[in-house]
Amino acid sequence: MHTDRDHCVRAVQSKDARFDGWFFTAVLTTRIYCRPSCPVVPPKPENMTFHPSAAACQQAGFRACKRCRPDTSPGSPEWNQRADLVARAMRLIADGTVDREGVPGLAARLGYSTRQIERQLLAELGAGPLALARAQRAQTARLLIETTRLPMADIAFAAGFASIRTFNDTVREVFALTPTDLRARAPRNSPQNTPGVLTLRLPFRAPLNPDNLFGHLAATAVPGVEEWRDGAYRRTLRLPYGHGIVALRPEPDHIACRLTLGDLRDLPVAISRCRRMLDLDADPVAVDDQLRADPLLAPLVDKAPGRRVPRTVDEAEFAVRAVLGQQVSTAAARTHAARLVTAYGDPVEDPEGGLTRLFPTPEALAAVDPESLAMPRTRRTTFTTLVGQLASGELHLGVESDWAEARARLLALPGFGPWTVDVIAMRALGDPDAFLPTDLGIRRAAQELGLPSTPAALTARAAAWRPWRAYAVQYLWATDSHPINFLPV
Repeated sequence: MHTDRDHCVRAVQSKDARFDGWFFTAVLTTRIYCRPSCPVVPPKPENMTFHPSAAACQQAGFRACKRCRPDTSPGSPEWNQRADLVARAMRLIADGTVDREGVPGLAARLGYSTRQIERQLLAELGAGPLALARAQRAQTARLLIETTRLPMADIAFAAGFASIRTFNDTVREVFALTPTDLRARAPRNSPQNTPGVLTLRLPFRAPLNPDNLFGHLAATAVPGVEEWRDGAYRRTLRLPYGHGIVALRPEPDHIACRLTLGDLRDLPVAISRCRRMLDLDADPVAVDDQLRADPLLAPLVDKAPGRRVPRTVDEAEFAVRAVLGQQVSTAAARTHAARLVTAYGDPVEDPEGGLTRLFPTPEALAAVDPESLAMPRTRRTTFTTLVGQLASGELHLGVESDWAEARARLLALPGFGPWTVDVIAMRALGDPDAFLPTDLGIRRAAQELGLPSTPAALTARAAAWRPWRAYAVQYLWATDSHPINFLPV
């Protein structure tokens, strides 16, 4: 989008927050870069240049605006609606892969050479993987500086910097302030004293309807791993350096996030996974405008716009839970999962009580005696085959997965039909166009609305909804009175 100069200029002059994260405005006279909705007086058009990422602005020598804080804007929706190399690389960078494994590790996960990845990222984003990861480290550093009283040396390593000197140089270059100056500018009541606990705000593009999003997560919550308490969804997180517990509460203009981490190096990964689970980088205006073009869907969209797709923080976990939920009620699926969690999940300590374990790893579940599973024999085979392939690495489900390849691998497994594959594609892999024409709730909703109710005919009608059919699923499900569609009281 940053190449459409006239469109970008109009967005900046109207301070349109819908475009935050889509592109960044760099001002030639001040050498500052901003988000489109920056509250300051817009610069003259001839003084504006546009970049596709904060990293590209930093590479070009611009520093972040202190008013609009462009580094904290929602991420580009592009990376969650595409499955090409650049999108998969961006999802991995957000998940901290470059910090943990370097660019060679990123390349190995994607199956391309480092040279190819750098060339494609530079062409589309104006910055390579190291610069993109550096921009993310700078954002994490600012968050820790402003919201904790941690010593600067601890913050430097928690944010992923290799040395304190690099940390100091990067903060000065990106924000035109020293780390100490950044902390001095933070509101006095913001720093927290509880070790390992962080409170922050997760931005999103309005509108956001929290009903089906949090309703789905709460209604399907596995006891010990997830819960709904005091207006917030809480769950345990398995992270690269340890474990964490997150509480997410919907607010009118943000998601309030409280993170308890065993290792602060996991902060950027935890934030990225929570944003992905809540689909916070979506562009609801683009989605709703397309779905509203169908006269039978339009009333559903107008009634409650901004529905998101409830996703997951762990793709392998969701695949296992999808199998446990085959042809049983939501309550029965929770019971099956809770038994596995109690028997095979790693214990955690929750200072607030209620959460007791992490969801078991595929390696732990691969050791389960099939005869101990209270399910039909054919589903036992499906379960053991899935966890066996996940544990051995023959099947990998992650943010870097190629959606078409993952679908093909899942369909080849015994007991995996179109419904199971598509629900995994929608909620675990993040495919915004996944569709469930055989789902009973979808067929019932289609019949009530006057849409075709047979899978083939409904699929043909839904072609006009592409590439947002996963969001159409949310609107169709919402016609039912199932608890997944309502924000818990």
